[in-house]
Amino acid sequence: MKAVYLYITLMILCSATTAQVSSQTPPKVVRYDLYVGDSMVNYTGKTKHALVVNGTTPGPTLYFTEGDTAEIHVHNTLSEETSIHWHGIKLPNQYDGVPYLTTQPIKPGQTHIFRFPVVQYGTYWYHSHTMLQEQSGLHGAIVMRKRNEQPKNEYTLLLSDWTDLHPHTVNRYLHNANDWFAIKKGSVQSYGEAAKTGYFKTKLTNEWKRMNAMDVSDVSYERFLTNGKETDVQPQFKKGDSVHLRVVNGSASTYFWLRYAGGKITVIANDGADVEPVVVDRLLIGVSETYDLIVPVPENMQYEFMATAEDRTRSTSLWLGDGMKMPLTPMPKLKYFEGMKMMNGMMKMNGDLDTSSGMQMSNQVMDMNTVMYPEMDNPMPASHEGHEGHQMGNSSSDIVTLNYGMLKAPEKTTLPEGPVKLLNFELTGNMNRYVWSINNKTVSETDKILIKKGEIVRMVIFNNTMMRHPMHLHGHFFRVLNGQGEYSPYKTVLDIMPMEVDTIEFAATESGDWFFHCHILYHMMSGMGRVFSYENSPPNPEVPDPKMAYRMLKKDDRMLHFMGRVGLESNGSDGEVMLSNTRYRLSTEWRIGLNADHGYETESHFGRYLGKMQWLFPYIGWDFRYRRMRAPEKNLFGQINTKNYRQVFHVGLEYTLPMLIIADASVDTEGKLRVQLSREDVPVTRRLRFNFMVNTDKEYMAGLRYIVTRNLAISTHYDSDMGYGAGVTLSY
Repeated sequence: MKAVYLYITLMILCSATTAQVSSQTPPKVVRYDLYVGDSMVNYTGKTKHALVVNGTTPGPTLYFTEGDTAEIHVHNTLSEETSIHWHGIKLPNQYDGVPYLTTQPIKPGQTHIFRFPVVQYGTYWYHSHTMLQEQSGLHGAIVMRKRNEQPKNEYTLLLSDWTDLHPHTVNRYLHNANDWFAIKKGSVQSYGEAAKTGYFKTKLTNEWKRMNAMDVSDVSYERFLTNGKETDVQPQFKKGDSVHLRVVNGSASTYFWLRYAGGKITVIANDGADVEPVVVDRLLIGVSETYDLIVPVPENMQYEFMATAEDRTRSTSLWLGDGMKMPLTPMPKLKYFEGMKMMNGMMKMNGDLDTSSGMQMSNQVMDMNTVMYPEMDNPMPASHEGHEGHQMGNSSSDIVTLNYGMLKAPEKTTLPEGPVKLLNFELTGNMNRYVWSINNKTVSETDKILIKKGEIVRMVIFNNTMMRHPMHLHGHFFRVLNGQGEYSPYKTVLDIMPMEVDTIEFAATESGDWFFHCHILYHMMSGMGRVFSYENSPPNPEVPDPKMAYRMLKKDDRMLHFMGRVGLESNGSDGEVMLSNTRYRLSTEWRIGLNADHGYETESHFGRYLGKMQWLFPYIGWDFRYRRMRAPEKNLFGQINTKNYRQVFHVGLEYTLPMLIIADASVDTEGKLRVQLSREDVPVTRRLRFNFMVNTDKEYMAGLRYIVTRNLAISTHYDSDMGYGAGVTLSY
């Protein structure tokens, strides 16, 4: 009996010692091997190519503890180079993962080792920073825990957007003003729809100000996913549980509304940084943001946690608990024409947003888009001269929506004293040509911004575009000056809405080059970014030639985009091919008749777009034409042409007029003048487009196209040279 007592005593002592040791586990090296590869997936009934990590998209969640050393071996099994950026992680510059700028790209067949100390805790994620690979599924979550933290009732979900189209096709469509995405989403806002709903004048005003239709998301996605699934089910949670949700918006370009059927949502952290708990009914998570949330499980039922795309086309859901399902009501469709009316009141004729009222908006406190939300009852109209129909402000609804003004750090976040480097950034761009920039310059058109250790870098950012922009700073946390004074929250991503002015600041404590950019993938690739560069930094072993590396980064927004349209109709063929990038365009258009009287003609232009809105396009060109002449031709300037065959060079100037009409004036090497007015793609209905052309050579054309698929339209047109024809138009 004495021996038994001694054994039990020893076991208790051993257990206590073991518990004490486990609660004080020393820091360790945590290794992961990530294999980046290709796979085929089927989310829509069609098998499509995806990029995966360790065979899945998203890749595995990586877990670390504060004080550990992360050692991650990234193996590239692709036939192309890749990269991994550790989003929101403070780490040595050489491991940040921006190819060429901070880290060598991982070539096919190579392995790259990332080794860095874990100096923080929170919810973060990783993703490719190479071209458009992130859109294809190359991403995953990261959880960094406090030392001795004992997680309970915790679940991590990574939200993503999926398109069956190749991401390069998506990017090309956006840059070529193809409105196939609007057709798919039902957001065309045609003249027919405007007349039917009583907004014809609103539509006219919209185009008079040279604006495209109102939209809140550029791309039409086939699916939205939670951890790679349209629906995720976690039945292990029981009545009375409080579930800690770590939510990562790993999408390429989609904001998500987050709502929960089981009760209120408590926000406890944003971008990995703790905040004082805030209780809300819903929140909008920006592209690349992370939120830590607490939600209750009131009964032994299944409660829906729904993420709905901001454009409200589709949703993805996580179900918590087991039992009878407790679903949410889907969010109603947006009221686009109300949004268009609001936009008309905000926009000046020169393309700038109208801030003449002196209204100061910041930190999402005043969401102008409430006019588009059907669930908001009686939004309060703001009375400002010259802003008819511009409704904003809080709704009388009881819905509590999170905004940045509600976020408060649990501890003081005041920065150390130091000289202040003030930077004023204006977010600029336009939807017509899908150009996104800062201070009207893309990354490729700027030098690095030099900063010094010890400085306080303060950025005042004005969003002078009609799109939201989630601006992300690599390698640093910044303070958002949101009215919370010494307790202003830390973040790594700032979602800034149209017409907002936000101020952020960070202490310059690192070295090397760090990227600052819009995290909407297609905006970043179009040039909306800057590089902060610490002066007198030691050489980065990953970047042996910094000048060459910066040139490689600049290639993204200089990418060329090809477009082609070929009409095959009963009176011949007409069409256009175009190669363009942010500033330049090379295009060729043609008309080919069926006989010598109809003739043939081809005209080419090469030029550069000027101005912030790119409404001005000077060009040089060349023109080849053959048509059998029955009589001399005289233009409206009295100049006569008697040649069947003509080959000339010309210089000209295009200008976008109100109503999006293109005015084109040119003179050729024979001294002939020509002025032309034209417009493509006037939206008559959701799928029916009208186009016309008239010029001083007494040529004219008018036609209609009915869009059947993204590559095929039924078309008809009348041409003054070739007569009437009908057939099909093929687009690429």
